[in-house]
Amino acid sequence: MNVKLINIIIYSILVIGIYGAGSLAYHEFLQEGTCPKLGPIPACYIILICFVIPLIVHFLDKGKGYYFLFTGFALALAGYATVGQLAGKVQCPKTESGLPMCYISLALFASLVLLKIMLLQKRKLS
Repeated sequence: MNVKLINIIIYSILVIGIYGAGSLAYHEFLQEGTCPKLGPIPACYIILICFVIPLIVHFLDKGKGYYFLFTGFALALAGYATVGQLAGKVQCPKTESGLPMCYISLALFASLVLLKIMLLQKRKLS
């Protein structure tokens, strides 16, 4: 994969993630209890921030540490939620088809981390 294609995929995933997490955060704002909480803060707010900041950092092409901090944190959070969902201890919000959204977040953030690593390696080689 070339650098341009990797960038397009990263932007696409970030925009899709912002749309999904933003929609969920909006529903949480209107009707509390839609998202599980991390302390006093709904997890969907945290996930939304973890999509927005990497988008800004990636667009500005600066601060890859922030990119990995936020995507890595969200990846860990989504992993924890996924394990909790599978164990029956956490109730993740579900899509209309019944798929827990923590599974989707796990896949999106894992993809973002792996794609950024690929991108940085490609840039280093060229």
